[in-house]
Amino acid sequence: MAALACCVAVLLGLSAVPAHAQGNAGDTVLHIGSKRFTESYILAEVLAQAVAARTGTSPVVRQGLGNTAIVYQALQTGGIDLYPEYEGTIVQEILRSDRPLTLAQMRPELAKLGLGVDIPLGFNDGYALAMRAADADRLGIATLSDLARHPELHLGLSNEFIGRADGWRGLAQRYGYRQAPIGLDHGLAYDALGKGQVDVIDIYTTDAKIKALGLRVLRDDLGYFPRYDAVVLHRLDLPQRHPQAWAAMQALAGSIDENAMITMNARAELDGVPFQTIAQEWLAARQRGEAPPEPGREARGFLAKLFGPDLGRLTAQHLLLVGVAVLVACMIAVPAGILVHARPRLRALALGVAGLLQTIPSLALLAVLISLTGAIGALPALTALMLYALLPIFSNTCAGLGEVSGSMRQAAIALGMTSGQALRLVQFPLARPTIIAGVRTATSIAIGTATIAAFIGAGGYGERIVTGLALNDRALMLAGAAPAAALALVSELLFEALQWRLRRHTRV
Repeated sequence: MAALACCVAVLLGLSAVPAHAQGNAGDTVLHIGSKRFTESYILAEVLAQAVAARTGTSPVVRQGLGNTAIVYQALQTGGIDLYPEYEGTIVQEILRSDRPLTLAQMRPELAKLGLGVDIPLGFNDGYALAMRAADADRLGIATLSDLARHPELHLGLSNEFIGRADGWRGLAQRYGYRQAPIGLDHGLAYDALGKGQVDVIDIYTTDAKIKALGLRVLRDDLGYFPRYDAVVLHRLDLPQRHPQAWAAMQALAGSIDENAMITMNARAELDGVPFQTIAQEWLAARQRGEAPPEPGREARGFLAKLFGPDLGRLTAQHLLLVGVAVLVACMIAVPAGILVHARPRLRALALGVAGLLQTIPSLALLAVLISLTGAIGALPALTALMLYALLPIFSNTCAGLGEVSGSMRQAAIALGMTSGQALRLVQFPLARPTIIAGVRTATSIAIGTATIAAFIGAGGYGERIVTGLALNDRALMLAGAAPAAALALVSELLFEALQWRLRRHTRV
């Protein structure tokens, strides 16, 4: 019981680590976040590299943290110091204002939340709806009002747009739409539109694929969408904590126009150029007073993406997530199984609770844990993986000990052993192969589930999958899935070798 209580205390202690401990360690390193779409990835890198060039220190860039709600929570809790945002989103989603606000009007309202907004980057990236030009011409659709006359069309909209205050619900009310949209990842929507699986999608007006795919952007004739000028949303004390970094970022004000942003997006989405390279090239061209490189269809192949320079870092992160989660699960589940295996009612209750945890969808569990811990990244990811690993380890511990015959235990007692000695020297060695099988199952589950952790900035191979989704880059998604599958295979081989060795050397 003491061991179990100790393990639980350790877990609770980990959960109590404040969010800023994960992010702004000692306030010495700047942490920059981004949302999970191409432009946000690029802007985060531009800000980070501008700071690095000015200060000589590299900020930590936490890419693809998720939608507005998750990234905003990371900013509030101190997991990040700043991220690129848009004025319309701040007004509608964060301040919940029903009227347009200028930057000067936003600042006192954000200050109440401990936040600030500054550094207008120079371009507007608004929401719009788009469809295939041929379909628009055939149906005579040029405006959003025209779309209301065609309820038979299928709409595929990003999940964030469907749920936003300035998104689908208000748009449908303004224009009287009767269509029922389906939710799609923004990066996959263009592919679905090109294949004819949907007829209309939501877009960002600086998306590179609008021109590449020849889409018709429908005019907002009733003026529903506000402006979405790109700015930097930051913690209020950031200029005082990082004055040099702040000065470097302020120098970027007004430096990126819409054409430059479209070009950078195209370099990522059409050419497959890494975000870091795009930012580096744009900053270098700006310093020389030249135009940034144009898209040139120089996409990297699958092998280049698979064995990219981030492979070692992602492997270490994935191994750490899986290893720590399974280790903590063992520290809890094995002692708990020993305690309750001989108590049928308590065992059934514990198995029921562990089984219930397995039924919670991964993203839903991560969302709950983010709220409970007030943090993003490794802490909620590790907690989720640990909870998923409990059931196979706990159930196999109970099953393994239950398979040891009562006569074996009685014989041990007859030889003068205490109950504790009988458990340690007889029952546990006989149950060990079954317990190891549970750990094996838990490890396989953790390796696969850990890819989801990238959705909240915990890293691992899922980082490539998330970025591939944002870019609709199948090769990059496969470059994330393949190492995870290889790791699962290596894990299976190692556990098979361990179990074979245990079968040969088990002695009672």
